[in-house]
Amino acid sequence: MAVRLEHFPSDPVAVALSYFLTKLEMKTLPDHLRKGMKLVIVGCNPTESSVRTGHYYSGRGNPFWPVLFETGVIPEPLEYRDDKRIIEFAIGLTDLVKRPTRTIEELTREDYAEGRIVLSQKLGEYGPHVIAFNGKNVYEQFAQRRAKLGLQKDLLYGAKVYVLPATDSQHALKPKDRIVHFRKLAALVRKVETSRDAKPF
Repeated sequence: MAVRLEHFPSDPVAVALSYFLTKLEMKTLPDHLRKGMKLVIVGCNPTESSVRTGHYYSGRGNPFWPVLFETGVIPEPLEYRDDKRIIEFAIGLTDLVKRPTRTIEELTREDYAEGRIVLSQKLGEYGPHVIAFNGKNVYEQFAQRRAKLGLQKDLLYGAKVYVLPATDSQHALKPKDRIVHFRKLAALVRKVETSRDAKPF
């Protein structure tokens, strides 16, 4: 497993409880998660503008939704207003940190520490088959080690892990390079699902 709980504070239950109590008073984006999804995509944290719209990846010019369709991750085009529908394709959305900010530079060490614990609990509970981190920094903050884009060697709660180039405007990447990674993610998801279907009950 890529992340070990000894990296976390000594009482993760207390931290998680504190997080959820705080979340009750904090306006943020809801998770779109179900058990046994073929893919969960993890972002860094909601932007203030996304929270205002109430939808994931709603920033002007963010290529997230078009790229998902163009590369075969989802079978039909969706806009950010349709983000809840992504569950129909057994794909989930969540974030490492749920506290909204204008930029990721506003996040604190405490935000990331709490986020690691809560996200670990979610991934363990929901058991996705593939986990994709939308941004190298997101995975590095979660795993607390350096990483490269692409498929990671370690499993996370039994799931394959793929690190994508971030799609937000702060981490601009050549469209061609971004498409390559999203196509590789789509191929990985298909491979994992085919392998699972082939296993005897």
